[in-house]
Amino acid sequence: MSKFGEIIDLQIPVLLNFFTEWDENCKQLHPVLKDVAAAMGDKAKVVKIDVDKNQELAEALRIKSLPTFVIYKSGEMVWRKSGFMEAPDLLAILKDNKIA
Repeated sequence: MSKFGEIIDLQIPVLLNFFTEWDENCKQLHPVLKDVAAAMGDKAKVVKIDVDKNQELAEALRIKSLPTFVIYKSGEMVWRKSGFMEAPDLLAILKDNKIA
């Protein structure tokens, strides 16, 4: 969990994607997240978190459905949503909310 604190404490927005390897929607997100990371460059960080390997963290954040997206900025959660999302939608949220 201490590593999680280091990740979310960055001054740039951190988009977390909570996923599992066995869920089809989660699998379809791999290219979407690559596109978001490429488009944001150094303005944001994209981190994938496998809930099967990080059950304690998923429980602490009350991750109930997958995929779930969470955006942190300077250690504070500023946005959260569950369900599949396309790259343009994620980029719009990062930009429209002046998160990035």
